[in-house]
Amino acid sequence: MRLLLAEDEEDLSRALVTVLKHNNYSVDAVYDGAEALDYLENGGNYDGVILDIMMPKMDGITVLKTIRRHGNSVPVLLLTAKAEIDDRVEGLDSGADDYLPKPFSMKELLARIRAMTRRQTDTTDNVLAFGDIALNRSTYQLTGPENPEGIRLAGKEYQMLEMLMRNKGRLVSSEQFIEHVWGYETDINVNVVWVNISNLRRKLTQINAPVEIKAVRGLGYRLEGTGEQNGGQ
Repeated sequence: MRLLLAEDEEDLSRALVTVLKHNNYSVDAVYDGAEALDYLENGGNYDGVILDIMMPKMDGITVLKTIRRHGNSVPVLLLTAKAEIDDRVEGLDSGADDYLPKPFSMKELLARIRAMTRRQTDTTDNVLAFGDIALNRSTYQLTGPENPEGIRLAGKEYQMLEMLMRNKGRLVSSEQFIEHVWGYETDINVNVVWVNISNLRRKLTQINAPVEIKAVRGLGYRLEGTGEQNGGQ
């Protein structure tokens, strides 16, 4: 799952990014409210947002009210050092899904993120389908017509296959994979993408999936049924 973290305390932000990535989330980190709003409104397809209230340029409540006014229903967890009940009420009334006062434990943060994103998947399709294969967004289980028990994907494999399944008929470049799965500030290179693509191909073969990942040289990858034609290697 892909998260946006908006937290202006850089040491805390780096610590949160480390913990979240260790738990198989891909994270984009920003340090002020204006940048958070830009990410959310101009290219951010996120499964959840962790939003500090007290930020420079634009506070978290304003960011939240703006995206809700524009119809963005992404789950939002508010972080704040404020402990007053009125502040919590304002955040929830503005459209927040949950509220976590500082200081907090990482274990509680992870539990609240799981609950927040689980509520979102409960109201949307929890299973993605492409042709005769299905990917469970909760269990990371990949199944096919000849293998209903399926095989569980690793975190990065799941995120990459989810991207391919969501972009039916469209190419996904290595750069898009890196940005979505590992985040903007990573030093991961395209070889890591290729390794994960190879692992996904092997697992699709293991379940006898009538689907394969096709490469279009220099452009990217897409999912195709095994009987379809493609323009690359």
